Amino acid sequence: MAKKKKSVRREWTKEDIKELKAHSKARTPVVRIAKMTKRTKGALRQKAIVLGIGLGHQR
Repeated sequence: MAKKKKSVRREWTKEDIKELKAHSKARTPVVRIAKMTKRTKGALRQKAIVLGIGLGHQR
């Protein structure tokens, strides 16, 4: 049986939030932001909701 990888929570630094806001303004795809920041898409979306900003492509 495969072992589950334990998730490690990282705090959001001021630099992380600044970077997320910049990506929001530039409309960078969420998948690309996730790879660059090494965070999940869900974590990015949740933080964006808390900050009141949009992420990725909006229709």
